[in-house]
Amino acid sequence: MADQHSLDQQIISQVAENSISNQLEAAEQIDIYVETDILKIVQGQVDGLRFAGQGLVTKQNIRLQEIKLQTDNIDINPISAIFGQIKLNKSVNLVARITLAEADINNALNSKFSRDLVQKFQLNVEGKIVKFALQQMQIYLHDTGQIALEGKFQLQENGHSRLLGFSAKLRPRTLSRPIIFDSFTCTQGEGVSLDLMVSLMQRFQELSNLPYIQLEDMKFRIKNMELQNKNLILFIEANVNQIPESVTELMD
Repeated sequence: MADQHSLDQQIISQVAENSISNQLEAAEQIDIYVETDILKIVQGQVDGLRFAGQGLVTKQNIRLQEIKLQTDNIDINPISAIFGQIKLNKSVNLVARITLAEADINNALNSKFSRDLVQKFQLNVEGKIVKFALQQMQIYLHDTGQIALEGKFQLQENGHSRLLGFSAKLRPRTLSRPIIFDSFTCTQGEGVSLDLMVSLMQRFQELSNLPYIQLEDMKFRIKNMELQNKNLILFIEANVNQIPESVTELMD
């Protein structure tokens, strides 16, 4: 009976690996272990899932150097799953360790996905809305524990548009402190007003102090960040009520 249970898990895990592989542009290695059996999977129940991958590339050409992820119990609607729609009957908790290489982060920062994300970011400065359009961004991961940023934004305010170039240095979040800006310098354009700078810093502080970030039906928080050999390592906790449409679109 134990051998049959082990065989069930191997078969289900292999099916899951094939399914994930088909949703990615490329993958150097994928290993999935699903804790369940045939009877439970028919009922849409999984005791837990462990996922490990290296060199994963999404359909939008965003690359993850390495990811390790583990969930608690998963309960899905088996009827919906048959028709290709994954619907959770209850929320799922997960923890993940994600490693991003410097070159891959820069590629992602200059992708359409990032540009569209930045365009949704707005500031209210003294009752006036300021919008941002990302032109280019470059990140540098230093062994000193600092992250350097250089970029250009198109600022839109009062019906006018102007270019802003900047450079900044920050220290990543740890278990004991939030992200800290060490410096911010305007390198191109007319710079920013004091009101805009204050609003920007206040907004950044609000975001960095949030207990979690809400993304559709998923909320997550970055517990810790580490810099190692030109890699940024993120330690994440998340609670997922439903598979977010944005994640599905990212894989399509």
